[in-house]
Amino acid sequence: MQFIRAIAFAAIAGTAILTATGCAVVRQQEPVGAYVDDAAITTSVKARFVNDKTVDAGAINVQTLKGTVILAGFAKSSAEKMQAESIARNVKGVTAVRNELVVRP
Repeated sequence: MQFIRAIAFAAIAGTAILTATGCAVVRQQEPVGAYVDDAAITTSVKARFVNDKTVDAGAINVQTLKGTVILAGFAKSSAEKMQAESIARNVKGVTAVRNELVVRP
């Protein structure tokens, strides 16, 4: 049930992003396909965070640009920080991870 809810959340978030931003491509921006891929990666990482009990999905901001995932926000421990990075690295399409999480006791 929780997995289905995470997938539904991911699908809604992805659709909202595409609807809010439109699909227009302006010079010096990513092609539409690359933007959609980045949105799918972000959604997939967030869904995996929701399903992982050791990661607080609500405290971590995820952004993706050209396959590079940027994690920002707060982690409760270095173990949580490392787990979040590991999860992100194992998502299909991720080329790199910038882990900018701050460990906050």
